Amino acid sequence: MTQATPRYSAVLQPPAAPPEQAAAYFALRAAYETDVADVMSDLHKGPVAFRLLDVRDATAYEQCHIPGAIHLAGRQINAQTTADWDREQTIVTYCWGPACNGATKAAATLASLGFRVKELLGGMEYWRLEGGSLEGTLKEQAPLHWRMPDRTR
Repeated sequence: MTQATPRYSAVLQPPAAPPEQAAAYFALRAAYETDVADVMSDLHKGPVAFRLLDVRDATAYEQCHIPGAIHLAGRQINAQTTADWDREQTIVTYCWGPACNGATKAAATLASLGFRVKELLGGMEYWRLEGGSLEGTLKEQAPLHWRMPDRTR
């Protein structure tokens, strides 16, 4: 009986990393990221040891945000705007969703300022898709993504 030659696999090109390298990579990645389910679970248990930071614009935050989240637009993060924040408390940044890199940029800025940070994967989009509770003036009626402000009026 002849053995069939395996066909080309896009998944396996390049091949998977050796297990010890993969373990180190994924452990390191988990140190930088968290997900909606873990944040929801922690919030349901009561007070949390981390601070949620919504880095979208002020209008988006006012309309709809995760309960307990504070707001500081990503472009406004600097030594002065964070001077009174506890550098020992982990900050979890979030923005619109997976296609938005605002939370990544904000986390990088906060880390450069000496803060412990994690990024919430999926952002507000996945928070809402998974049925997370909401605060704000519009809650569920708020847009799911950023919209260019209408400057024609």
